[in-house]
Amino acid sequence: MTPREKIFGRIRENLGRGPREGNAAEALRSRITGHVRQIIPARAQIPHAAQVDMFQARAEALAATVSRVASLTEVPEAVQDYLTGHNLPSRIKMSPPPALDGIPFDTLPMMEITRGPAHISDEVSLTPAFTGIAETGTLCLASGPETPSTLNFLPENHIVILKASQITGTLEDSWDRLRKTYGEGNLPRTVNFISGPSRTGDIEQTLIMGAHGPRRLHIVIVDDGPEV
Repeated sequence: MTPREKIFGRIRENLGRGPREGNAAEALRSRITGHVRQIIPARAQIPHAAQVDMFQARAEALAATVSRVASLTEVPEAVQDYLTGHNLPSRIKMSPPPALDGIPFDTLPMMEITRGPAHISDEVSLTPAFTGIAETGTLCLASGPETPSTLNFLPENHIVILKASQITGTLEDSWDRLRKTYGEGNLPRTVNFISGPSRTGDIEQTLIMGAHGPRRLHIVIVDDGPEV
């Protein structure tokens, strides 16, 4: 018995569990690859249209702002309205993925769009989401060459484009989509779950926005229907 096995054996003994039966490595491997779900609350197991409404309500309760548009062609106007409403410059650092190429920002000639990782001087970023989780109003953002995580945290204003078809009921549903998209054992280097803008109440229990990331989070939901 190795020192490691002795330590874990002593822990199990003190917990009253007794010796482990069977092949421990195989048991752990089965548990990791099985993705067995525990109790899933029923509140998010509702029709997709209701999940979209729930996501919006939950996100707004967490101090995010949400606008809904019918198609990508309406995104530039929604973004411009947000920038104007907060007296922000019409300069955006946008993620480079082709998924955002369909947004016709050229209809707003005064809008300045650059693409790539964020820098400390960028005030507004625009990124796609991987999923939105209705149960908690949480965004799931997957990192990669075309979706650098700096855009999620450096600028003080983060705008996220989320298609209605990307909204899932629960966290478990979101993980299922990640595994399906990227494949088992090939997940993104970083998966960020974002619930509202950054905040902290650590100092004298006073709520401070933007402590560890964006002070504002704005979500544009594109109503493209349920998952296809």
